[in-house]
Amino acid sequence: MIPEQLLKEAEQLRETLISDRRYLHAHAGTGFDLKDTGSFVKKALTDMGYAPKACGKSGFVALAGGKKEGKVFLLRADMDALPIKEEADVAFASVNGCMHACGHDMHTAMLLGAARLLKAHEEEIEGTVKLMFQPAEEIFEGSRDMIRSGLLENPQVDGAMMLHVMAGMPFEPGTVVVAVPGVSAPAADYFEIKVQGTGCHGSMPNAGVDPLNAAAHILIALQEIHARELAMDDRAVLTVGTMHAGTAANAIPDVAVMGGSLRTFDEEVRSFIKERIVQISEGIANAFRAQAEVTWGSGCPTLINDPALVLCAEKYVHELLGADRAFSAAKLGAMSKEKKSPKTAGSEDFAYVSQEVPSVMLALAAGQPEKGYIYPQHHPMVRFDEDALVSGCAVYAYTAMRWLEEHKQEKDSYL
Repeated sequence: MIPEQLLKEAEQLRETLISDRRYLHAHAGTGFDLKDTGSFVKKALTDMGYAPKACGKSGFVALAGGKKEGKVFLLRADMDALPIKEEADVAFASVNGCMHACGHDMHTAMLLGAARLLKAHEEEIEGTVKLMFQPAEEIFEGSRDMIRSGLLENPQVDGAMMLHVMAGMPFEPGTVVVAVPGVSAPAADYFEIKVQGTGCHGSMPNAGVDPLNAAAHILIALQEIHARELAMDDRAVLTVGTMHAGTAANAIPDVAVMGGSLRTFDEEVRSFIKERIVQISEGIANAFRAQAEVTWGSGCPTLINDPALVLCAEKYVHELLGADRAFSAAKLGAMSKEKKSPKTAGSEDFAYVSQEVPSVMLALAAGQPEKGYIYPQHHPMVRFDEDALVSGCAVYAYTAMRWLEEHKQEKDSYL
């Protein structure tokens, strides 16, 4: 595979990439409810000559290559949007109350573009490329749902890559930053704390049990976990974002409910904090004659970048894009301040894949602040630079083909 030739072929797909992206953007769906998006992806793959198969509630898998013996490399694109009303001034804005404010429409369009490139070079693929079109990333449920439905089997996946566009990066669109080895995205956990008291008239608090008072003490005590129970390098963020109770100012309610989230970069720290949230909530509630119940909602583990695959990805994107458009996150720390990639504590449910097979995460610059792309991900006015689509499309295809090429001799020993 000659990188210059692949880039040229990707450039020839520019108008198709833009057209696909704009359709997907205008027909945004959330969670597993991706009827328009799913139909579009399935038809596009079928028209290319693939035989896409449903995987999980609303995901799709397609296979490229398979003409030669070899390993299996997975490429992931998430397809879901957010329940945000779009305010960005674009001609193809979504009008259904959902918005691709995280750029998943870009990912899907680029992987469809990569599918076209892979189909054109199918005879050259030293193994199989598995294309993963995933729903429900924003609620941390789609990847796990597809894994449970056999995503990583038949054929068994040996390595995996995801790519994510980033707004607000001080790089030319299409520049790639390869994540550091180890954890690059924190685990995420959502929780609800229900504090059960006994309602009564506000003038006679002794006649009841005030759940709001207990909840307030729980809220304050939870912040002490970080302040007094974690070491300096145990990075974690615990946030209580909602608290609801009562309907009248002169009445003590029966119940107070708090909702919050936890982000951690270490699975042991994650387990410890989750255990302490339960102990503190239940203990303080009992001290105030109330009862507390902690319920855990959706979440995902840490995203782990395989060290060997990180080195491979760095080499491949450098070959494809050149030294001025391909960087490692580790090396950016030594560069000038304005060239550092933005730090983020955002979680990513591709983490479930990374817990099962060697994986790597790549960031794709798609909006320079100095060019007017000033709003961050998940903002109703965020925009992404479509000039990034060509590079992203080529990176998907080239990384998969090069990895399979370099690891074709290892299949027998792996089996």
